[in-house]
Amino acid sequence: MAKRGENIYKRKDGRWEGRYKKARNKNGRIIYGYIYGRKYSEVRQKLSEKRVHFPAANLKVFDGTTAEWLDYWLYTAIKEQVKQSTWTSYESKLRNHIVPFLGNKKLHLVEQKDVQAFLEQLSTKKYSENTIQNVFTILSSSFNYAVQTGQLAVNPCRKLTVSSRNKVREVHALSIEQQKKLEQLAFQETGCSAVIIGLATGMRVGEICGLRWSDIDFDYGIIHVTRTLQRIPDPDNLRQTKVLIDTPKTKSSIRKIPLAKRLKKYLLEKRKSSDSEYVVSINGHFAEPRVINYRLQRLIERTGLESFHFHMLRHTFATRCIENNVDISSLSKLLGHTSVKLTLDTYADSLWEKRKEAMQIIDRLQFKNS
Repeated sequence: MAKRGENIYKRKDGRWEGRYKKARNKNGRIIYGYIYGRKYSEVRQKLSEKRVHFPAANLKVFDGTTAEWLDYWLYTAIKEQVKQSTWTSYESKLRNHIVPFLGNKKLHLVEQKDVQAFLEQLSTKKYSENTIQNVFTILSSSFNYAVQTGQLAVNPCRKLTVSSRNKVREVHALSIEQQKKLEQLAFQETGCSAVIIGLATGMRVGEICGLRWSDIDFDYGIIHVTRTLQRIPDPDNLRQTKVLIDTPKTKSSIRKIPLAKRLKKYLLEKRKSSDSEYVVSINGHFAEPRVINYRLQRLIERTGLESFHFHMLRHTFATRCIENNVDISSLSKLLGHTSVKLTLDTYADSLWEKRKEAMQIIDRLQFKNS
């Protein structure tokens, strides 16, 4: 079914048809052009290109709506430049946040006050600062491209910033007692447990899903994190999803994790009975994140703990490291963070206790003879 104002329709012969304003005749009447294709996404991309190349029926500047420009930017300018997972994230934020608020306004009429009102609306809806920042960055990038290609005089996002609420990100971790309860049950699982790997390495759920036995060098004791597995909306049909196996989003996420002695013994034992190339598997194939999270929820129910997401295991790993005096730079590398600052900001509360201990040591040294 076509979306309102999109001018893309499903034909009786099964193809998709898109219509755009191509020119005007000598009487000023609009002449339409048509695009045909087997896939909706194919027609949408070609249509977005035509709307920019034939702006407002051959006016010299782009006179279309912001939604039309964003469509062009998304489907033509950046689709081949970013990872599929990044592209689907952009598409979701454009569709759910930006287009409903700014989409109907002509691109060249969007002003700084409009963008400011948009940011304030996101803030009142209680979105996190990180989400608002991401949405703002996407919007600004699309406007920058319009400026670079001569479709817009000035980026209305210039000089605007997302205001910081100065809140430390709250991170929740399992207590040692809770962790032991969960581990006792996880060790009983027949196959290799994602819970055990998560608590032992701090790997993300998508990284664990994509981990193959060939990624583990048992001789040299190294786990190579080189791919991630996730389920994303299908760019060719956004009503459906697909499993995407790809390299991690950032270079820092591609990393080596030392294989500790007890974890090595556990993995070697599980490899003997494995029927899959993937370390954590289901019926001989990879296990995607929602399967792993389902398995986790079943374990949580048996422990009597309150429900939590798999990512808490990563926070628990990091917290145990900090509690046992692992230096913050090494922890940052193990987690695959882009910077030590990110690690410091994320685990500020856990590090506070270590800072107090440091101050007590200095206090005893300085005043021991007083």
